[in-house]
Parts: sequence; structure tokens; C-alpha cells
Amino acid sequence: MDRRAFLQKTTAMTAALGLPIAAAAQPAPAAPAARTFGPVTPARKFKLKYAPHFGMFENSAGKDLFDQLKFMADQGFTAMEDNGMMGRAPELQAQLGEAMTRLGIQMGVFVIQTGGNNSDRFTTGKPENRDLFIKACESAVEVAKRCNAKWMTVVPGGFERKLPIGLQHAHVIDTLRYGADVLAKHNLVMVLEPLSDNPDQFLRTSDQTYMICRAVNSPACKILFDMYHMQRNEGHIIPHIDWAWSEIGYFQIGDNPGRKEPTTGEVNYKNIFKHIHAKAAAEGRDFILGMEHGNAFPGKEGEQKLIDAYVYSDAF
Repeated sequence: MDRRAFLQKTTAMTAALGLPIAAAAQPAPAAPAARTFGPVTPARKFKLKYAPHFGMFENSAGKDLFDQLKFMADQGFTAMEDNGMMGRAPELQAQLGEAMTRLGIQMGVFVIQTGGNNSDRFTTGKPENRDLFIKACESAVEVAKRCNAKWMTVVPGGFERKLPIGLQHAHVIDTLRYGADVLAKHNLVMVLEPLSDNPDQFLRTSDQTYMICRAVNSPACKILFDMYHMQRNEGHIIPHIDWAWSEIGYFQIGDNPGRKEPTTGEVNYKNIFKHIHAKAAAEGRDFILGMEHGNAFPGKEGEQKLIDAYVYSDAF
């Protein structure tokens, strides 16, 4: 399953992720009847708010989205992200929001979808792209209200090769200001994600994203620091987190190579999690860390190995 292909056609965040979680971004079936859950006694308490996505524990919990939420809560996860939330039926969005509230799960990011052709390319400065983004932000506000979300992913799209780089940055900043004006009124935050999977993507490093956020100058525009992409594009993860810290609003996780759970690649997530936890606690800040990766091993056994990897990496 290739979620990136779907997002390139339907969202302002083309190429945002390329992970094997496309089911979360597919049009949803009709909303089921409201579900109720008894008290949740989680198996553990994580120090940080790691956020799985739908499909990650499907072998253990089944295909039902509400059963998957219950399984996440039972395992001690206190957040969840769903890139495809905006494409789900409004009734289902509301029911998922209610279920998460009952289970003590905080909603993480979803992707803002514009539905326009080439509307992801903020670099062009075309008014029609800006207007589509404004409308998408207005729609995202209603989605956020239904599922109790605060953060939504935005990627400015690809380079405009015919324009100087300074003009492209100015166009991106101008477009984002319009969206930030919409979201700030509702205390919502777009988080800009620099990417590594496609060399044509305009936004690629944390310092570039930091500069854009400072220029937009709004509490509604922050950085989505995806550590998988940043390991590939710039490395030096902890210093880059420190340099961009004031503008970071959200983190995502994925080991490299492979984009799977922590402990499967070269990134020392135990040390990174310890650093984020200590730094955030010292300043009274709180972050969700989206589990933006696939499962390294198949079946129920693989899902348990994934959980074990987070237990190990969280034990600092």
C-alpha cells in the first residue's frame, strides 16, 4: 500500500509519508453505531506520548477501528494519529473523537487535504493554490472539532524550478500566513514537515523549516520534526532538535534504514527520547510523538516486538 501516491493527488501534503498505512487514508465506510468501553487498565505507563496509527495492531486487535483504539489504550499508549482522518465520514470522525476521549487517548496529527490539482505547490505563489489551502484549513477546523485534534500536517509541495529560491520561500511564507490566520482563531496548529523521500520536495531540513516558521510568526505554524526524514537529510538529530526547539510542535518516529520501529536501525532512540523528555519537562512542554513507521516483523508476534521496542526505548 502506498499512501504517498494517494496524498499526492488529494492533499496539500504530497509525499508526506510513504508508509504502509494507506488504509488510514482511504475513504471510510459509513460510521458504525456509537461504541462504549469499560475502564482501561493499561499494561504500562510510557513516559512520552507515543502515537500509533490505525493498522499498526490490526493482527492483534482486528480491523475494527474502535477495537484498535481499545488495544492501543490497553497497551499504555495515550495518543493516536490518523493521516486520513479528514477523508473519513463526519459521523465517524465524531465517534472516533468520543472513543478516544473515553479511552484517555489524545488525537495527534491528521493531514489537511485540499483536493486540488497541484495545489500542494505553495512555491508558485498562484492565488488559486492559496485559496484552495485556505478552504482546506477551514474544513480542517471542523474536522478537528469533531475528533478533538489540535495538530495537522502541512507540506508546501515541490520546487518551482522557474523561480528563484528566495521568491519561492516568500510565496510559501505568504500562503502559510493565510492558513495560520484561519487556524489560530481556533487554537489549532499546522505543523510543517520537511521530507527526505523525494528530492523535488521544497521543504527538506529543520533549519529551513525553522526559518519559515519564524517568518510566518504565528502560534498556528510550527515544525513537525520527523526524525526519520531528518536522520536522512541532516543527521545530528539531538543538536538539530535543540536548535529548532522553540518552533517544534510535534515529533514523528521512524528508524533508518527501513523506516520501522526504534531498535531496528541506526538511530539511538533511547537517548533521543530521554533528551526530549528532560528538555520538555524542564520547560513544562508536552509533545506527541507519532509512530510514523511500518512494522519490522509480521503478524501478532511482530506487533508485540514493536511494543517491546517502545518499552525498551522508553526505559531511560
